Amino acid sequence: MDASALALFWVAVVGVAIILYVVLDGFDLGVGILFGAAGSDARRDHMIATISPFWDGNETWLVVIGSTLFAAFPAVYAVFLPAFYFPVMLLLFGLIFRGVAFEFRVHGTVRRLWDTGFCLGSGVVAFVQGAAVGAMIRGIPVTDGQYSGGPFEWLAPLPVLSGIGLMLGYCLLGAGWIVWKTEGEIHDWARRLIPRLALAVLIVLAIAATVSLGDRARIAPHLPDRLWGAVFPVIAVLAMASAVFGGRARGDHWPFLMSTLFFVAAFLTLAVLFWPYMIPYSLTVRDAAAPEASLSFLFWGAGIIVLPLTGAYTIGVYRVFRGKIGPAAH
Repeated sequence: MDASALALFWVAVVGVAIILYVVLDGFDLGVGILFGAAGSDARRDHMIATISPFWDGNETWLVVIGSTLFAAFPAVYAVFLPAFYFPVMLLLFGLIFRGVAFEFRVHGTVRRLWDTGFCLGSGVVAFVQGAAVGAMIRGIPVTDGQYSGGPFEWLAPLPVLSGIGLMLGYCLLGAGWIVWKTEGEIHDWARRLIPRLALAVLIVLAIAATVSLGDRARIAPHLPDRLWGAVFPVIAVLAMASAVFGGRARGDHWPFLMSTLFFVAAFLTLAVLFWPYMIPYSLTVRDAAAPEASLSFLFWGAGIIVLPLTGAYTIGVYRVFRGKIGPAAH
């Protein structure tokens, strides 16, 4: 394959990895955030049991995203890290503290502290991811291939709203996952949360869309003339409505699947908005791609071996631990 085809291949890999990460790690981050509303240790134990076989494997896709960008699109790495030093540090601290809290809540002595840490760590990770997306929608200032903005460019109103929206969206995924994987009281509790969370997500997105009008001078010149892309927001709204109103008739899996469809449609909306930029609205795919030799080497190594193995591992884990999980599983 030539350089252009290889670059497009790795763009596709990054896109698929982002979707997988957002959905898979999104639901366990959502379960972690919902810890703060669980109300009892028994309920929290049951929630942990639903994600304990999966949560660390889900984070593998974050590693795939980071390593692929570093190897295939080094210019993206060079701009993204200076633009998001503080969010990336918060992300890492949140992931680390969340992992420590996951283990210590069982083996430690101050359980309430670790439960709080698990909730806060999950919330911080979700917020900074959403804030980064909001900052990219506004556009990343780049001069001569280097980030030229300030360290708190990501704390503008739109990124903050995007961070809150993603936290709520992850909670929606988490509630859908609990409904799918449990029965009894906790199942009913999670199902009651879904309409409230869906409404909250839509309200925050509507506010964010209104706030984005204040940044239209930065965004509008780069908006693509792709009216067909409007189908994806419509799909997102319909998926949200179906998650709320179609769940009981279609089974326990439906709210999670429709929440997943909502996230996929939202991602495709962003893809239409950003294309062909890797760093909106400064670096295109062609500008950011590594040399052909590097892309080719990466293809025959990671593309042919590592990615299929990672996918097979993920499928295997979800197949082995399929079905409902009772409260005694933890």
